[in-house]
Amino acid sequence: MSGKRKNYSSELKAKIALEAIKGYSSINEIAKQYKVHPNQISNWKKQLFENLPGVFDNQRGPKTDGNTELTDQLYRQIGKLQVELEWLKKKYEPFS
Repeated sequence: MSGKRKNYSSELKAKIALEAIKGYSSINEIAKQYKVHPNQISNWKKQLFENLPGVFDNQRGPKTDGNTELTDQLYRQIGKLQVELEWLKKKYEPFS
């Protein structure tokens, strides 16, 4: 009976919420233009305001992803595999 739930991209949500904040058009006009319920636009606008202060946090610090431990582990594994490969090449060189 009910239709499939629509998924909107983050870019579209931000664009619509920003249009609503600018106030050039009413929320109802924007809703008709993008075929989105006005309550959804209000929710996206609210989310934008809540997350806005975090946009400018930690601007100058180095950008680190939380995967340094995983990266180190993978580099160790690569090194180990290279050593094993060299050992196997030396071990089986007389047979080739």
